[in-house]
Amino acid sequence: MKINVLVATEKHTVYADAISTLISEASHARGTGIANRSAAYIADKISSGHAVIALAGNDLAGFCYIETWGHQKYVANSGLVVAARYRKQGLARRIKEKAFKLSRQLYPQAKLFGITTSLPVMKINTALGYRPVTFAELTDDRQFWYGCRGCRNYDILKRNNFGMCLCTGMLFDPLDTTNGKLKQGWGKLKKMMNPINKKSKNEKQ
Repeated sequence: MKINVLVATEKHTVYADAISTLISEASHARGTGIANRSAAYIADKISSGHAVIALAGNDLAGFCYIETWGHQKYVANSGLVVAARYRKQGLARRIKEKAFKLSRQLYPQAKLFGITTSLPVMKINTALGYRPVTFAELTDDRQFWYGCRGCRNYDILKRNNFGMCLCTGMLFDPLDTTNGKLKQGWGKLKKMMNPINKKSKNEKQ
């Protein structure tokens, strides 16, 4: 079945409960960093035109929403999820690309950023021109970091005074002329992640 990826509108608020549940399920399944969001919060993002939804007919296939921070100087594409039956079809990339384009249209001067533990998401971000950065280069808006309270790893972030956690920070700066150096950025990112991956493998042995 064809999957349509589109900017969500008021009529899509009927999916808010299902989206909230999908995000919660993804958080538990991954066991890593994705913050839970209430149906009311999701509905607000949809109503304000700050969300992207993927539908297979009337069936929810995926979702992502946009948040602004630091007086709209920073924009985050958050809550990227794909329903299990629609994975491994490149849908996450399509949703992320749509959210990226929407963010650039709504806030052309803003820096786009995200924090994630997902290697596939990091790869998608890198292809869009993001680069890995320290948390110090991201927004200092405390409300953003408090939004991580719905993540199971929030205690790690808090213990490190919001300076680091299990997530990798990534940033797209519209004024950065190096955004086009995608392969180089992805190579650096893989080097950063290799020690973590090796440690994880050793722990499993």
